[in-house]
Order: sequence, then C-alpha cells, then structure tokens
Amino acid sequence: MLTAAFALAVAQATAPAAAPAPPPACEGVNHEAFDFWVGEWDVFPDGGDQQVANSRIEKVSAGCAIRETWMPFQGRGGSSLSAYDPQTGGWHQLWVGGSPGRVFFDGGAVDGGMVLTGYWGRNAEGDRMLVRMTYTLEEDGSVRQYGQASADHGRTWSDAFDYIYRRKE
Repeated sequence: MLTAAFALAVAQATAPAAAPAPPPACEGVNHEAFDFWVGEWDVFPDGGDQQVANSRIEKVSAGCAIRETWMPFQGRGGSSLSAYDPQTGGWHQLWVGGSPGRVFFDGGAVDGGMVLTGYWGRNAEGDRMLVRMTYTLEEDGSVRQYGQASADHGRTWSDAFDYIYRRKE
C-alpha cells in the first residue's frame, strides 16, 4: 500500500503542470484607437513646408503600448509611451523630454481621434499650464497634433502648437 501511494505521489509530482492562461491580448477598438499615429513621420509646424522634426511611432510591448521617439532638428528629443488602460477605460501617456522631469497625460478616443490632457510647464506668470493635445487623422493620411494651453485649469484655452505629421515615403 505504501508503494502505491508513493508511486502516485511521484506521478503527480512529475506530471506537467497546467500552463497558466495567457494574459488577454491588447486587441480591439479601445486598444487600437491610437493606431492611426503609428508610422515614420516628417513633422511640420502649422501646416507649413519647413520640416522641424522626424518622429517614429511604433507599437511595443506585445502591441499593448505605442512609443513615440521625437527627433527634432534643433533642441533635444524625447519619448512618449501611451497605452489604453481597461481598468479606467482611458488612455494614458508618459512624456519624457530632453530636460529633467516628466509629464503625464490622460484622455481617450474622441470622434475617431485622440485627446490627451496634462499639466506641462508654466506660463510667464508662473502658473501651471494645462495642455490639451488633440490628434486627428486627416483625409490625406497625415496626422494633426493640435495643442492648446490653459492657465486657469481648463476654463479657457489658447493655441499652443500645431503639427502635421506626414508619412515618410
């Protein structure tokens, strides 16, 4: 009897363990809401013809995040990491530029685009600036990143920047 129990214990100990269930895939409308920004881009301010930067936007982390590598022709570059959070139902972005500090943006998909808002910098009076970035896919395949700033916590807004991302050929 002891031998049978021992044999059963050995068999159970050497049997392959059931593989854990894989994590859910980052697929579907919510996870793919910012995919229109993925690509290699030439960046132009205010819709003009004077290119100011290159930008590489790529899906990373098994497709669960979008990473931007911002490469301006003048000044320091930076990177952002954006992801959809199923727990909050929103998108979150972390921006780290070429100077100390970081910026967190939150938002989500709006009318086929992406709107992200966060506190970034200060105005001339020293007030914290709330920045709202709206990304839209244009009819010609370019992406517009339109930035507005508010020194009164979003009660009023003014234009801050306007970039057009044109796909590299």
